[in-house]
Amino acid sequence: MPISPNFTSVLSKDWEINFTQCTPNGYLKYTDLCNLLQLTAAAHSEVGGISFTDMQEFDQAWVLSRMRVEINALPKWQDVVTVKTWINSLENSRSVRALEMYLNGKKIVGSETYWAVFNTKARRPEPLALPYEHFELFPDNRATVEGFSRININPEKESVFEKTVYLSDLDIVNHANNVKYLEWCLDHVDAKRILKQEVKSFEMNFLKELSLNDQVVIHENDNEDHSATTFSITKGDKNCFALELHWK
Repeated sequence: MPISPNFTSVLSKDWEINFTQCTPNGYLKYTDLCNLLQLTAAAHSEVGGISFTDMQEFDQAWVLSRMRVEINALPKWQDVVTVKTWINSLENSRSVRALEMYLNGKKIVGSETYWAVFNTKARRPEPLALPYEHFELFPDNRATVEGFSRININPEKESVFEKTVYLSDLDIVNHANNVKYLEWCLDHVDAKRILKQEVKSFEMNFLKELSLNDQVVIHENDNEDHSATTFSITKGDKNCFALELHWK
């Protein structure tokens, strides 16, 4: 699709929270929070002419490599939130995108995301084939207090669950959707901690893609002062994903 006449380098989009996106206490699930952030990023890439449809002409797609989310509060059922997004950096095969969520004009969530251009046939990163110079970059306008980092995976981690990747776990790029990794891990967190909204922030590293029928193991490890919990997902002896939850 061509660049939209309504294109701007900073995009804001409103979303109404529906009941399918909520936990039993009526507040937005962390997985659906990530979905709303990513849908907003996708909307911005669409009006900017670098969407999945545009990129598929060159067998390319954006895939998420790292993501950090800092949470002050969660919206609840029927709230209307505004998600704002802009790009910090974009060159060759890599991009850092910022996202913020607002409720009644107050910022409640900040997120920093790191994306790579992925060739969906060759299954490897490569430079973006489309023009992107029309995007103004905002390298100093950060959405989070801390940037994303490489998560340290403790080799003494405990195995908590074995999982097979099913068709329902896959997305349009034909690999396990990034939110699925988060969902698999959160299923092994004490439900009371989730319902009490004790998650202050979380960070995800996507290390290797997973495909249909892959057999994986989910591992868990608490840090010494119990202020954070780290999950990792392995296939064979390879780490595929890491999640670090920071508690209030």
